[in-house]
Parts: sequence; C-alpha cells; structure tokens
Amino acid sequence: MLLWFAGTSFLAVWLVFRDPAIDHRMVMAGAVLPDVVDGATGGPWVFHSVLASVGLLALVMAATVRRRLLRRRLIVLPIGTFLHLVFDGAWGDTDTFWWPFTGGFGEGRLPSIERGVLSLVLEVVGLAIFVWAYRRFRLGEREHRDRFLRTGRLPRELVS
Repeated sequence: MLLWFAGTSFLAVWLVFRDPAIDHRMVMAGAVLPDVVDGATGGPWVFHSVLASVGLLALVMAATVRRRLLRRRLIVLPIGTFLHLVFDGAWGDTDTFWWPFTGGFGEGRLPSIERGVLSLVLEVVGLAIFVWAYRRFRLGEREHRDRFLRTGRLPRELVS
C-alpha cells in the first residue's frame, strides 16, 4: 500500500503544520519506508517497531547538529515513519511495536497486506486525498506542480 500511507501522511502534516517550507515528498517517503524495508523481509520487522522511528529521529538530530536547514529538511522523514505506524495500526502487534522491550517480531505478512480487500478501500481513500490536494493546491498549474515536484513545497499563498 503506497497511496494510503503517502496520502494520509501528506494530509496529516499539512493539517498540523500548515508550513509551506515542509518537503512533503520526504514526509511521504518516510511514510512508505517501513513497508518498503520490512516488505523485503516478508513481514513486520524492525521498521514496524517504535524503536526504528525513534532511532531514525535520533540519527537525523545527531547528523544535523549545527546544520539547521538540513535538519529542517530531514526531520520530516522520521515524522513520516511515525505516521506510518499510526495509519497502519502497528500498535496492535505489541511484540513487534515494542521490540525489543516485549519480545520478538510478529508472525505473518505486513499489516497492510493482511487487511485484504480493506487495503484496496484504503488505497482509494489515499487516491482521493491526492485528488483533493491536486485541486486544493492547484497542482494542475505548471508553476505549482513544478515547484512541488522539485522541492516538495506547496504554494505559500495556498497553504494558510
């Protein structure tokens, strides 16, 4: 599932921060990262634990000391991974979510795959969010679309 995580993380960050300087591409990349990484292993693993998101946040903070602009750009990556955990309902698998504090990793497939038909419904919701954003932020206009694709930023005059 890509559209569900990318769309909901985009919308959540826009609703909470309303900051035209946020690179929404990085938010969405962070939101799909847990399924991409753990999908390679075939099931929920490290990136479906809260420790991975906390570790990624710590890494970004440590790597960007005295580099404010880089920190501002990268901090949304762990925000995206945290949002993945929220929108995936990852806390439902206590062993994986709280790894290594409560045991090992869960069994089975990724939660987004185990949902079956519901995953398709969620993907349609994610697509609807993107259609809304396309219209709301006038991404059909070349200037706005090119800026978003190049920088991940939304038009300043349309954000607030």
